[in-house]
Amino acid sequence: MIDEKKHLWVLGAVWVLLYLLGNNMLTITDPVECNYAETAREMVLSGDYFSPQIFGNFWFDKPILFYWELIAAFKLFGFTDFATRLAPTLMMGVALGLLYWWGRRLYNSTVAFVAALIMATSLESWYVGHAVITDMTLLVTVSFTLIAFYCGYRERNYNWYYASWFSAALAVLDKGPIGLCLPGLIILLFLLWQRDFKALLKKQLFGGLIIFCAVGGIWYVPMYMMHGQDFVDVFLGVHNVMRATVSEHPRDNVWYYYIGIFLAGFFPWVFAAIPAFIKKWRSGWRLQLDTDTRFLLVWAVTVFGVFECFATKYVTYTFPYMFPVVLLMARHFCHWGRKFFYAVAVMALIYVALLFGVAVPKMAEHSAKAMAVAAQPYLQQGAEVYCLNRRDGMVSFTYYTGHFIYDLVPQSEIDKAKELDWSVTDIVPKVSIEAAAADKKKQLLVITGDEDGKALKETLPGKWRLLERGRRDYLYYREADLEAKP
Repeated sequence: MIDEKKHLWVLGAVWVLLYLLGNNMLTITDPVECNYAETAREMVLSGDYFSPQIFGNFWFDKPILFYWELIAAFKLFGFTDFATRLAPTLMMGVALGLLYWWGRRLYNSTVAFVAALIMATSLESWYVGHAVITDMTLLVTVSFTLIAFYCGYRERNYNWYYASWFSAALAVLDKGPIGLCLPGLIILLFLLWQRDFKALLKKQLFGGLIIFCAVGGIWYVPMYMMHGQDFVDVFLGVHNVMRATVSEHPRDNVWYYYIGIFLAGFFPWVFAAIPAFIKKWRSGWRLQLDTDTRFLLVWAVTVFGVFECFATKYVTYTFPYMFPVVLLMARHFCHWGRKFFYAVAVMALIYVALLFGVAVPKMAEHSAKAMAVAAQPYLQQGAEVYCLNRRDGMVSFTYYTGHFIYDLVPQSEIDKAKELDWSVTDIVPKVSIEAAAADKKKQLLVITGDEDGKALKETLPGKWRLLERGRRDYLYYREADLEAKP
């Protein structure tokens, strides 16, 4: 018991050092984090905590759970960088606690402790544990769905199935159908390997299904009743079915993408674990495929295989295989003794240095916070703000200022009818260049990649002044021409 208490104290200290420290210094970045932050901000201001919205329009990109987490943090700490990153940080702490609890139950406290430390100091965990995205919540909910099922299966205490279904409902509320389909497929493949589908024929399975429908229906049913076919077409059609079948980023749709993510995501541990595995394999060793190992392998391989088949690939999609991989690795690193803990200490110091030396300045470069600060006096005077030739839209500018930014495009692009394709993810409202150029009596702020301002001045004539210089973007201000003819 004393060792377990020490383990928890150490894990708590590692969590504070690597995941809580410095969060207030990490700005919200474009093009992904800002969408979640701005959506939650607008939900708070509108008082509508049910229908996600951004730029005043309903936004069916993701379900509600992660937005509720952000809203709760905003209510407690205001619209701050610390509050925005609190949800993934807390979920990282929950993930470490859950992994330790299950690892101790599955093996012993030493394996559980080593596995939790490997996870805490793996590069992908460190990234996702700071990122304002849904994936850390998905890791916790999907992992507990599978853990609760396996506890029920292994111990023949099928009341665990109720908890499994409940957690699956939370996963679906966080990410959509994948929250049920992914763990469901893993469970089916595991039972197929075990040749034991009788484990599903339990009353708790059907009672759990009722729990799943009741919890998931809290949001999905009213959303369909309020928004109808638009919700179905955009949320299910584009953001789920199309994501699996049509690549949003074709250049990343290559077979080796997730191999690279695996090697980078489990840095540095993977570069010691793989050679050790190869060495043992060559010496005639084979995996002892007991039931526990089978479940872990099916879990890890299925996650990798499913997302390998998806047309759209993202860095964090395979993150749900974190628990089984680190538990399998821990059985090797347990034999390292003090060397392992020295390596953990070194990695912890490296991550702290990366946070302050790399992450803070790099995230500032990918955020419009500095431009938002420079623009505030002019926005208070009534200046309108636009972005020109910016693919990402600079939504973080709107988050930090509270003023909607508009994308300047030709009138022909505005007139073009929207289709149900990836264009629906272009959420920044558009204003025609012709209309903006015609009204010279407005104060204008424009964010553009035009360093010398030449193209900007040709597009929107007037006296332009550079206010703020970013990494690749520049904020210009144009005074109102009060003598211009209407």
